[in-house]
Amino acid sequence: MCEALAVKPRSEMTPQPGLAAQARHLIRSGAWTTHTGGMAADYVQGNLVVLPAEHAADFLLYCQRNPKPCPLLGVADPGSPRIPALGADLDLRTDLPRYRVWRDGEVVAEPADVQALWREDLVSFVLGCSFSFEQALLESGIRLRHLEAGKNVAMYRSSLMTRPAGRFAGPMVVSMRPLPAAAAIRSVQITSRFPQVHGAPVHVGDPREIGIADLAHPDYGDPIEILPGELPVFWACGVTPQAALTGAKLDFCITHAPGAMLITDLKNNQLASF
Repeated sequence: MCEALAVKPRSEMTPQPGLAAQARHLIRSGAWTTHTGGMAADYVQGNLVVLPAEHAADFLLYCQRNPKPCPLLGVADPGSPRIPALGADLDLRTDLPRYRVWRDGEVVAEPADVQALWREDLVSFVLGCSFSFEQALLESGIRLRHLEAGKNVAMYRSSLMTRPAGRFAGPMVVSMRPLPAAAAIRSVQITSRFPQVHGAPVHVGDPREIGIADLAHPDYGDPIEILPGELPVFWACGVTPQAALTGAKLDFCITHAPGAMLITDLKNNQLASF
């Protein structure tokens, strides 16, 4: 069985240094400040949520109850900006191109690093990202036009509701990629192998069925035109916690800016379930 199809026990999911570390260093230096789609394409990318320890148990439960939009890749110790299992030199304060700082449920800043805001009571969560399964789609010959155009993927708040936990609740955010019908069917088969990075789509076709009125105006990311013969294909998205944070109205928390992800040292094929 080839490596890409082999089942990987968790003990074998060890970091693979190289291109991912180079990408993080580029980001850390301030030389890269935009979205990370297609960057270090073989490596797992992650969404970030950082919040005070008093809310960590409820957020962990929220992720456990909603594994499709919130698949956990790693959790840091309180006060630590590092998750060694995801990268030996990884620093959660500096290694994302853009962050969001939240106060009372609203975004108040989007800095390039959060070192000055770091506190000893903060707990960091890294969640799986659909950028990881995009590489598997590309390797199967499926075109992703937002990448070809150098755009961030389009993301929308849907009418699909998450299961609440404590103060965390709200709609599922979905990412959308337009695909011809045959490619849409194939994409279901391919992405179902990657449950730790959202897995198979949650919806294909009419966006109104999941509460999206206008694909031309995404809530996050960049719009992408649906061409004749294409279907919009929707996956659960790791921006979902940001919708939950709006309602939770925590005094303080930090997330990634949509599309500006953490690049880990894990290889995408290490997350394949079969």
